[in-house]
Amino acid sequence: MAVQEARQGPEPGAHDGGCACGDCPHGAREGHRRAVAAFLVKRDGFAAGQGLPAAVAHSASASRQWVSEELAQSAELVAERGRAEGRSWLNRVWPRTACTVGAAVVTLLLVQSLTAIGVGWTTARTAGLLAALLVGGALTAASWFHRTRGGVLAPVIGEDNRLSTSRTVAAAWVLFVAYAVLVLVGRLAAASGPAERDALISGLDLARGAGAVTVLAVVCAIAVLVRRVVGVRVLGQRLQKVRAPRPRAADLFTDDAGRGDFADIQYVVVSAVALAFAAVRLARRPDQLPDLPWGLAVVVLVSAATYLAGKYAEGGRPVILSVVRSREAGDLDAPIRTGDDIEIRGAGFVPPGAQTADRLSRMVVRIGPVHVHVPLVPVTGGFSNPTDAVLTVPVPVEVEPGRVEVQVVTAAGVETNRYAIDVTD
Repeated sequence: MAVQEARQGPEPGAHDGGCACGDCPHGAREGHRRAVAAFLVKRDGFAAGQGLPAAVAHSASASRQWVSEELAQSAELVAERGRAEGRSWLNRVWPRTACTVGAAVVTLLLVQSLTAIGVGWTTARTAGLLAALLVGGALTAASWFHRTRGGVLAPVIGEDNRLSTSRTVAAAWVLFVAYAVLVLVGRLAAASGPAERDALISGLDLARGAGAVTVLAVVCAIAVLVRRVVGVRVLGQRLQKVRAPRPRAADLFTDDAGRGDFADIQYVVVSAVALAFAAVRLARRPDQLPDLPWGLAVVVLVSAATYLAGKYAEGGRPVILSVVRSREAGDLDAPIRTGDDIEIRGAGFVPPGAQTADRLSRMVVRIGPVHVHVPLVPVTGGFSNPTDAVLTVPVPVEVEPGRVEVQVVTAAGVETNRYAIDVTD
């Protein structure tokens, strides 16, 4: 449908998609959708050989360069619309947070009311409801103060504009422990006798909640350590990172390329199961911190260690393995000359998350002192050049004959090793 609308053109009086109101049908989301549809139509049209001007149609190299420039400009418009949609989405997080918090408190009230039938309302239920109101109010207030940066999600959004799995897990444990302590505070405030107050205070003893406290300390340390590890690896060019248009819930379970990541998935799943167990323990024993069994605590620690090991193992520096002269059917074997196409073979040329056209168009190959932008070669449904393992670029006439070095600069700004080739007259 989007492609059909792009072919038909915009409706009379429609916005161009530059506004960020998000409510009207021509807001930021609509503008991004239309830009994507227009780009897909243009890419598939060029892939089918349509839309080429007569001035460049006679030359394969000129046609490829013209098509690449047109697609790069269209892709930049798509990226701009995507950034506008991302900003609009971040601005809409805080009112959604308020609605979600309100719904959660009402749900808790209904559950407590239903479970109180036959046994009566207790001070523990009142303390749990008041603690939920306090935590929810704090989340709503924090979301409003950070409403332009994602509201309540601001602390768990990484520097690459994706939801951080380690920060999200740590934030969930922090909120749960804070809620549990507030429940004890409410019960302590309502306690009528010294014996009851002493029992509630003893519920905060480390012996009672050692498992939960240990898990909390480890997941918070993992969140800080992972940020440091990723930052050091990026600065050391051992890990490639590109910025995402906006955070998505799928970021908690996938890598930067959107593929499911085992380390992230198991960390989230195990932590969610442990949190569910701790919540049930708190509901059964609201007079003390949840006594997380050491067996379950060790499972969480093993999961955290696996996640951290996965962060150390991911990524790697892009590398050139070989450079050969690109040969078409019927072409004679010959050395590399200026004007020829060369095929650069290696690994890691396209960083995870950089598969979009605007990122691909930023790739550069340094041939001697000359910087050559990698041309975009469209095919139906994608691009045949560049790819993660193979790049094809022309050797410009500005390159002096002799031995020159070839180096690839990826969309993340990471440089490969230098590879020497011989260019003849």
